[in-house]
Amino acid sequence: MREPITISFSGGSALLLQSNSSRFDEQFQKRIWSLASDLQAASGFTETVPGMNNILALFNPDQITPEEARKQLTERWAKAQPLPRRGKTVEIPVVYGGQNGEDFKPWARHCGLAPLEAAQRHAAGTYQVAAIGAMPGFPYLSGLDPALAISRRSTPRLAVPVGSVIVGGAQAAVMPQTSPSGWHIIGRTNIALFDPHRDEPSTLAPGDIVRFTIEDVWL
Repeated sequence: MREPITISFSGGSALLLQSNSSRFDEQFQKRIWSLASDLQAASGFTETVPGMNNILALFNPDQITPEEARKQLTERWAKAQPLPRRGKTVEIPVVYGGQNGEDFKPWARHCGLAPLEAAQRHAAGTYQVAAIGAMPGFPYLSGLDPALAISRRSTPRLAVPVGSVIVGGAQAAVMPQTSPSGWHIIGRTNIALFDPHRDEPSTLAPGDIVRFTIEDVWL
């Protein structure tokens, strides 16, 4: 049975399609990728922004009416099949804990694990980039061990440093730039995830596989 969805207008020239479920669904996400690809060639649609179990579809009201845009989006979603997408594999070395991972030990305690075991469990996972969003180059990663999940901080930090390896809810990520965030900082990497001067500014893309490796663990 397919997940129920909601399609709503976001301003006068965009539609947001999203799952009604709060849990991440890999097959739903693959249908999002399929829909994004399909809309690239659809008349009247100008841009798509895939998110985690949602997609924002922008259209030109001079070329297509809002009602027709919604009708097309609904019909194209009904036909969308999961799009297999396994991109490149990227290894990200991490120094866990210490001054660059201030939430590492509290996170490990929350998970009921010794710090070294928590780092090993985190690095043992195979993560996939579900979407790039929030800020340029920011990867929303699926695949976090459910035992490592932790609710986001009640008070976000105003400046989480670039390169911070973070967890929030049931997701993992890496900060591509210094920015406010309510996710928990468990370590740091020197891998640059975003550089506007490169031909491909973002290191990661939807479908890529991420493997974290342990460079060091501060106990």
